Amino acid sequence: MPRVALGLAYDGEPWQGWQTQPGGLTVQDALEAALAQFLAHATPTICAGRTDTGVHALCQVVHVDTEAQRSSESWVRGLNALLPDSIAVQWARQVDDDFHARFSALSRTYVYVLRQARIRSPFTHGRAGWSFRPLELQRMRQAAERLIGEHDFSAFRSSQCQAASPVRTLYSLDIEQCDGSFIFTFRANAFLHHMVRNLMGALIYIGQGKHAPGWIDVLLEQGDRRLSAPTFSPAGLYLANVEYPERFGLPIFDLQDLMATHHLPVVRNC
Repeated sequence: MPRVALGLAYDGEPWQGWQTQPGGLTVQDALEAALAQFLAHATPTICAGRTDTGVHALCQVVHVDTEAQRSSESWVRGLNALLPDSIAVQWARQVDDDFHARFSALSRTYVYVLRQARIRSPFTHGRAGWSFRPLELQRMRQAAERLIGEHDFSAFRSSQCQAASPVRTLYSLDIEQCDGSFIFTFRANAFLHHMVRNLMGALIYIGQGKHAPGWIDVLLEQGDRRLSAPTFSPAGLYLANVEYPERFGLPIFDLQDLMATHHLPVVRNC
């Protein structure tokens, strides 16, 4: 049966995360309802990574299996006509049968947009995190360096996490300042449940001067979630990119171009 890969962008604020739940208030539920109308039959979906309630996506990758023959443009236009305004298919490609949205992925990239200001803004509500306390960029960068590589990330793992192992490889963690915003970019082979939001909580504590950058070493060594900072808000978190082997022929985007397309702050424009 032919397999089709879809690239989705969505505003996660109205949704209870990606994964289907009773009540139908998830991104997966909305997408599968649109697919059932578009294809005239029920079609299960597999995604690259499940996002939580309130978390957004610039490029979530999903695959479906169907006998229906449609052009790439038809997939995009047809599904978008059936999806709510907060979800939009960005591209569609037919892929080989051995493509798997989750297991074929080489890496995932998340971006967190954080606004630092004395007073909160109603215009960034749900789109960016907020810190009213000043943040020191260099302290956060020093802490970020300690997180790079393969580690047991138990101290940054939700108690509800179902992953078989807490070990993940963080390939990069870049932090840039753009006027009143900080942009955190996390790239890893995979992420644990709430891992990015828990890392954000620790980095912000360090940026605010509550702990030294070396606190990260203690958290990694102890592996105790109770010792770290609270889980930070989902508001500014975006699943930004999923990387696959070139042989699958999926679109490749420059991350800053992708952010600019969706009107997020980008460092090069500051």
